[in-house]
Amino acid sequence: MDSEADIDRVLADNPQDVRALVGKADLRSLAGDDRIAVRFYKAALRAAAASMPLSRSLRPAIERAQAQLAQASAAFERQLENTLAHAGFPAEARPARFQHSIDILTGRRQARIELQRPGGYFYPDLPQRRYYERSELPWTRTVEAATDVIRDEILGWLHSGEDHFSPYMASDPMRPRQDAHGLTDNPEWSTLYLWQNGKPVGEHICHCPRTFEIISRLDVPHITTRAPAILFSRLSPGARIPPHTGFLNTRLICHLPLVVPPDCGFRVGGETRRWVEGELLVFDDTVEHEAWNDSDQDRILLIFDVWRPELDETERKAIVALFEAVDDYVA
Repeated sequence: MDSEADIDRVLADNPQDVRALVGKADLRSLAGDDRIAVRFYKAALRAAAASMPLSRSLRPAIERAQAQLAQASAAFERQLENTLAHAGFPAEARPARFQHSIDILTGRRQARIELQRPGGYFYPDLPQRRYYERSELPWTRTVEAATDVIRDEILGWLHSGEDHFSPYMASDPMRPRQDAHGLTDNPEWSTLYLWQNGKPVGEHICHCPRTFEIISRLDVPHITTRAPAILFSRLSPGARIPPHTGFLNTRLICHLPLVVPPDCGFRVGGETRRWVEGELLVFDDTVEHEAWNDSDQDRILLIFDVWRPELDETERKAIVALFEAVDDYVA
């Protein structure tokens, strides 16, 4: 068997190499890293499906990937049920649409998806909307009133000569490489996080304390490592973010435009809107969206997420418990 370093080099050159993807998964499985192994087995099956007909020599590897995924799926469902029951959400005492979301997550039911196309988790029976109007969300006035304070904090930090922005999409050898946007490791779309991967980024917050304080008071979702995200987003002159969709539809994404030169645009579904400095734009990021900056200056936004207002407190707690179970899973 090739070393993992050799396999990583093959995948860096060809992320769709089926044999290398299965080999990476096998090595991660042998190392006891079953969560990473599952990612690569799934990537191998996707790559195989996209390159039919397959060479006969690849069949043993594909069959092994299928068997490993079936075993992992059964083990995951057992632990998920046990963990949710322990958290106070046994099967007989769950909100109906929360149970529906679990059935979709585990493949027992198909999702009826219209505008929303989440990449990871679909919560059914929520309104299929592109944008939410500021007049519907009373808290928007508080954030908009702080625009100058927030802008001054980030621009003051940048003008001091420090620039801690980094590419929004960064490659990771523990994940199958996906570069559908053409922006992996590309600084044209860069970000600076105040809250990332389930925790505050203290070395950044100390430069933008008022920004963090203002957003932290809102109804932000705390869903393990997945939310909230609080970040500044910079799009370079001439850059475009191709159409894409977000991970889960239980939150809304909020843009507070801070620096918006002419010739910038944003589309969600079939509706294009302009960013206006100091006016929040709130949308469902599981609806296909894209952005562009056709000016000769940087565009800078503050981005954060909030719970969807249609979810009641019990449903929110159930969703948090679900992702805690997912993250605690060890095959």
